[in-house]
Amino acid sequence: MIKMNTASAKTVINCLLWLSIMVAMARASDSDPLQDFCVADLSAGPAKVNGFECKDPDTVKASDFLFKGLSKPGLTNNTFNSKVTSGSVQSFPGLNTLGISMNRVDIAPGGINPPHTHPRATEIVYLMKGTIIAAFVTTNNVLYSQ
Repeated sequence: MIKMNTASAKTVINCLLWLSIMVAMARASDSDPLQDFCVADLSAGPAKVNGFECKDPDTVKASDFLFKGLSKPGLTNNTFNSKVTSGSVQSFPGLNTLGISMNRVDIAPGGINPPHTHPRATEIVYLMKGTIIAAFVTTNNVLYSQ
């Protein structure tokens, strides 16, 4: 028979209690979306907290999940010598509620992409040709530039 002192027994009970709580918390999360997709109904009014209202699934078309705008170069003959082509929910309704977008930025020599913000968003830059200076400022006002 195994004998335990009171301190060891309390430690084992505390560990089991914490393990039980952690397992219960992990099982309480919602790992699966409630729907397969929510194609934006852009005619239903402005976006809400989690995106636009969903189209009736019977009216969804394959073209709602296709966006060809990023394959075409933008016109850069303007003040900034650049053009941003946005692949967001407004032009690509199938992205609704997914929290993602993708932009194409065409910059002519000497051009700039005007400073902008997008809180709580992620940006990846893929440079196909040329050289750019890319930078961002953190919420603590620290500049990172390269």
